[in-house]
Amino acid sequence: MDERELIERAQTGDESAFTELYKRYRGTVFNFSYNVCHNKDYAEEVVQDTFVNVFRKLHQYDGRSKFSTWLYSIVVNNCQMHNRRTKLEEATVSLEQLGISDSNEDLHYDPPSSDDLRPDTIVATAELEAALHNALQKLPLDYRLPYILRELEGLSNEEAANVLGLSISAFKSRLHRARAFVRTALRDFVT
Repeated sequence: MDERELIERAQTGDESAFTELYKRYRGTVFNFSYNVCHNKDYAEEVVQDTFVNVFRKLHQYDGRSKFSTWLYSIVVNNCQMHNRRTKLEEATVSLEQLGISDSNEDLHYDPPSSDDLRPDTIVATAELEAALHNALQKLPLDYRLPYILRELEGLSNEEAANVLGLSISAFKSRLHRARAFVRTALRDFVT
């Protein structure tokens, strides 16, 4: 069943169609939430909150945007609400406090191919992933979300700006500052 038909059936109360939507998008919601917080329990809470909201608001989805964009907007809202509740922002610092410049120097990292499963490559990849998640947790949420949506989830600038309710220029500005911070934090891992 294609996505449009599945959504229409779920909107009319078809529980099996909603269950199928859940199965298709649960991993996406979990991965995004985990990237925001790097905490499995938190990510599971966001998944649950998100699909409760989707169930309640699915009738409001009008098809003008992609379903995934509409879903990301709900996930982002749930992440922001959870963030406020847990006061995660208290553990972050501003980019200015960290002395991050808006340098345009590009750093490049090529992840290993699936054929390259040598132990040293596996360890290096795991270290890089841990360093990235640590860096992301230091970013204020206003910068972390644009970075994750664009760089880890692969949304276009327009889609991500729409999800966050930002103008394209505001989104690009936040993304630029987040990229500068991540480049600095990962300097030891890239060439």
